[in-house]
Amino acid sequence: MKMRYSPGMAGPRQRPIWIAAIIIAAAWGFSTAGYLAAKNSRMTAEKLRAFAQSVELGKLSGEARAKAIGDLADKLNSLSPEERRRARLERIWQRWFDEMTEEEKATFIDATMPTGFKQMLASFEQMPEERRRSAIGDAMRRLKEAQAEVSREGTPPAESGTNQPPALSPELQQKITKIGLKTFYGESSAQTKAEIAPLLEELQRTMESGRMFRGGR
Repeated sequence: MKMRYSPGMAGPRQRPIWIAAIIIAAAWGFSTAGYLAAKNSRMTAEKLRAFAQSVELGKLSGEARAKAIGDLADKLNSLSPEERRRARLERIWQRWFDEMTEEEKATFIDATMPTGFKQMLASFEQMPEERRRSAIGDAMRRLKEAQAEVSREGTPPAESGTNQPPALSPELQQKITKIGLKTFYGESSAQTKAEIAPLLEELQRTMESGRMFRGGR
């Protein structure tokens, strides 16, 4: 009759091998569990949309209202660059923004501007006019490409009825090109800042990649 082999029957020389195998398997299990936990806890544009749709900002006031807006800002800031661009293009929080006071809009915009934003404005200010024009054109082209991808994926439209990227008129582009983003941004209303936020963040992405200073893609 044959005896079934088990790790407990391993000889002194084999026992360390089994112990090592068990340790490796346990480490792999913990690593996989950690990865899945991190993946599930990661903020996405869809999770941001679910949060925005779950709260009726118009029914809140005082500290509860301020906290809700602060939570929305924190969730937006937790997005990866790609998810953040998607959320911007889809205007996930448009209904909230429409219901905010001017002071709340200004606070929300300041709280959600990405790190290095002021540096981007200053860098754009120092560029020659022709390079500014080229950078804006490149950023707008990339936004349209990203918007086309979002549309192909069948993303639901923003609650305001449109999720198209901001359309810059030739006059507005000329103004930004001539006076610079820093001056234009400083003189703009909260509504205008929100509308051009996707463009500004795309310009920052272009600057950080070095494309803005190379003058091309």
